[in-house]
Amino acid sequence: MKLRLAPSVALAIACALSISLAAKKDTPPAKADATKVAGWLAWRGPDQNGTSQETGLPEQVDAKKPLWVVDFPGQSTPVIANGKLYINGYVGEGKDLREGVSCFDAETGNLLWQHLENDFLSDTIYLRYSTSAPTIDPETGNIFVQGTQGLLSCFAPDGKVVWQHSMMEEYGRLTFPNSRTATPMIDRELVITRGVTSGWGANGAAGDRMFAFDKKTGELVWLSSPADRPQDNTFSQPTFSFLDGKRVLFTACGDSSVACINARTGDPLFRFPAAKAGAKGGINASPLLYKDSLIISHESENVDTTEVGRTASYRLPKADEISKAIIPSINAIPPGMRIFSPKELEQWRNPLGNLASSPCLAGNTLYEVSGTGEVAGVNADSGAILWRKKLGAEQRQSSPFFADGKLYVPMLDDPATKTETGEAGTTGGFYVIKPGDKPEILSQAALDGRCFGSPAAYNGKVYVQTTRHLYCFGKKGASSEVGVYPAEKEWPKPGPAASLQVIPSEVVLRPEQTASFHARSIDANGFTVQDLPSAKDLKWASYIPPTAKVKSAMKAAFNSEGELVAASNSVPSAGAFEATVGGLKGYIRGRVLPYLPLHQDFESFALTETNAFDGNAFAYPPLPWIGARFKFDLREKDGNKVMAKNVDNKFFQRATVFFGAPDAKNYTIEADVMSDGNRRKMSEVGLVAQRYYVVLKGNDQKLEVNSNQERLRVAADFKWQPNVWYRLKARVDIAADHTGVVRAKAWKKAEPEPDKWTLEVPHRTAHQNGSPGLFGFSPQDMKVFIDNIVVTPNN
Repeated sequence: MKLRLAPSVALAIACALSISLAAKKDTPPAKADATKVAGWLAWRGPDQNGTSQETGLPEQVDAKKPLWVVDFPGQSTPVIANGKLYINGYVGEGKDLREGVSCFDAETGNLLWQHLENDFLSDTIYLRYSTSAPTIDPETGNIFVQGTQGLLSCFAPDGKVVWQHSMMEEYGRLTFPNSRTATPMIDRELVITRGVTSGWGANGAAGDRMFAFDKKTGELVWLSSPADRPQDNTFSQPTFSFLDGKRVLFTACGDSSVACINARTGDPLFRFPAAKAGAKGGINASPLLYKDSLIISHESENVDTTEVGRTASYRLPKADEISKAIIPSINAIPPGMRIFSPKELEQWRNPLGNLASSPCLAGNTLYEVSGTGEVAGVNADSGAILWRKKLGAEQRQSSPFFADGKLYVPMLDDPATKTETGEAGTTGGFYVIKPGDKPEILSQAALDGRCFGSPAAYNGKVYVQTTRHLYCFGKKGASSEVGVYPAEKEWPKPGPAASLQVIPSEVVLRPEQTASFHARSIDANGFTVQDLPSAKDLKWASYIPPTAKVKSAMKAAFNSEGELVAASNSVPSAGAFEATVGGLKGYIRGRVLPYLPLHQDFESFALTETNAFDGNAFAYPPLPWIGARFKFDLREKDGNKVMAKNVDNKFFQRATVFFGAPDAKNYTIEADVMSDGNRRKMSEVGLVAQRYYVVLKGNDQKLEVNSNQERLRVAADFKWQPNVWYRLKARVDIAADHTGVVRAKAWKKAEPEPDKWTLEVPHRTAHQNGSPGLFGFSPQDMKVFIDNIVVTPNN
């Protein structure tokens, strides 16, 4: 069986609900032609700074007289191409809330198509959905979207799914209550996104990571771990540029630092802390590139003072200051990455700060909205605050937008209409300001819904989304003064070949499946020298990175055609390979996941490691499992080898593990489970069945089914004791109309299985598929244990 390693379109179609209100074509998207894709293609714009060359934009904004308004709530920013507007949002409520992207006619607001997905296994609270924006590829016109639950999708302009990744189930993406979700970025043939992930192997520890995929196929090109342990997630948008002959991206990170990465290879180059690396969260504003410096704004504690928040300018380091170490991107944390102190690079600072709003830059003036509701003008050369004006009580996320000599500024709440309770019932303020020494408010509108999203403009119109609606302001018809993307700057010519870049850089296979690769030689700066005509020219050898804790090999081999063929046995495995040709080297890594049925009792593992926390012998969990390492280990318990939830690291007290593929469905999962503790103090342990948690909750003494605890959460009383083994079992049954029922039961392992299910939970918009997995939560130093895991097909 041969597997094309672009992400499965079948998966995307099976798990998604797509609605098209336009005639769908069977022909593929038009061939690449940059002249045919014109518009506002990314939320920060062509100059990556929140400004546009657009003119003829409205000075007056009247909420009662928009050009059009539609009911599509969210916290997103619209992008526009060829008369079509794309924006993220959500529909429905409760357990049937679905999030996704909608395509509207930018002139009329007519809905052309919509693609909606369920939230699943997330920590999202309130209605903090759709915090990211779509991005449009200027070459193909394809649209890239990342959902709150981590589904990264590529759509054709007509709404067809081109490819999709479940970042949670494939790469261990973690979710957070604030739900900040990165907006994908295009850099030539790459689409780059980010997230705090806990994957497998060297990427098992939680890290704020960057991922680059081939934008046309969805194949992973590189994965990068440029930062220290994250304190929070971040949706800071990277800024692309050139440095020391390299194509680089600058990004703020979840550890309160700013990092520079080679955008062609993912190799981290340097980083510096811009705020205190404590428990105060990451930096969410996007870096602004101004001349030869980066301007960073944040609302965290600072390294050198007790003040909270700052805007500062940092010079870009010179080539001889940056580490020259070449770090293979297969390793998780680069040992040779240069770390600067802030004082080595800082040029100026001022006390302005914000939580998640990104400043915009027009000429040499920086426009910034503070967390306390002020808008300010700042001299980008000196950091001097030129003027400040109070608009509202607070701003959390929305970024100001500058075009046509005007500043468009949403505020979270309109101060004249602010209410005391309820996020959904408040009113946002939308201001049009003429900046200057004495800034003038040209217009103020009270919009229905709070303003988290950032505005955008195109074709003489301004668009902004609230937590209730999407608004369009301006005049009908086309503008004769439409801004266009500037011509791309010429890239450096490649030098001599220095290494190989093999694509995809990571694969997942089932027994006897085959993966094909293509490779290119790259120079020392990461630029492509030549595409290799055939993978047959590559010589492959098993490779174990020097930092590997588990010396394991993937159960697969390369055939004469240069294809990787998984072994026929049903044993899970993982490992890496080194490719060589003409003295050049490149690396890939991969996993083999067996078909159902699955059975794991851990008896084959040797407990050869010693835990530094308690001195006990242990083994690492199965290498191919996503999210297991550093959170679980294998130990001796009651005469058997079992999987135990670690309690030595508070950061990992809650953990989800995936050991299957996202397209899995129609299966039953069961396992033996147990919690340490006493009658007053227990932990939680559970299963993941098709994107539903089935959890025994110790302190609550309940059996619970949930997927997002605010959207779908149903529990039944279940008395269970500490230090006693129970059997936990779950399945999801999907009907022909895509509705479903989640079924769960639990009983003492020593007793017969009950005939009836303890819980049967109907779900109208049921999850159609999802990887099997495990769950453990040990908030009170009470371990949980799992053993004898069995997953069987229902039919």
